[in-house]
Amino acid sequence: MEQKRKRQEPVYRHEQKYIISGGEYHVLSRRLRSALKPDAYAAKNGGEYRIRSLYFDDPCNTGLTEKNDGIQVRDKYRIRIYNDCDSVIKLERKHKDGAYIQKSSLTLSRAECDALLAGDFAFLLGRPEPFAGQMYGIFRTRLLKPRVLVDYTREPYVFPVEDVRVTFDKNVRTAMRCTELFNPHAPTYPVSDLENCMILEIKFNRYLPTYVHALVQLGASQHTAASKYVFSRQYEF
Repeated sequence: MEQKRKRQEPVYRHEQKYIISGGEYHVLSRRLRSALKPDAYAAKNGGEYRIRSLYFDDPCNTGLTEKNDGIQVRDKYRIRIYNDCDSVIKLERKHKDGAYIQKSSLTLSRAECDALLAGDFAFLLGRPEPFAGQMYGIFRTRLLKPRVLVDYTREPYVFPVEDVRVTFDKNVRTAMRCTELFNPHAPTYPVSDLENCMILEIKFNRYLPTYVHALVQLGASQHTAASKYVFSRQYEF
């Protein structure tokens, strides 16, 4: 039982992010397509899928401020859907501690999601998952509210050693102050003025295997603290 419980606990993983150009994307994506497999969901959807995230923050915008101030230990909260559909809805907390991340998630029904968006989170107390109880306390004490929508298309690749995941997040857009998660017509805007700008993310457990490291060499590109949440709220101030 103890071993099973440990396997279910979220693990800390390395996360590296790069802002890359369209030209770099074409070089890297060709390499990855020839050497790695897409994740299972992408394989069923032509190699990529759309993601919409609705981010939450407290009245003091603590999540935004801590990111901008470079606080090393911080959390972000969001609801995420895929391909503009409500068949899979996830409530997530992304915990960052320096170079490491830990993600906890809870699958919601559409009714539970609608209740949460309306400010009713009492249903979390009735869920058996420990994370549900944690999120109840967080919503109650921190007064989290929806802040901004972020849309993008994800092209993901996986490698089994060290659970490597390499993703290209393309056409990153924000709906600014619109927080209607299931509105397919919400007007959105690019989060960057750079043409064909996209975000490369590399996640892995203890180390990045040499094989994958060779595939994702970026030349002059620089590692960056590329936060879609921060990019999407820059227009508000």
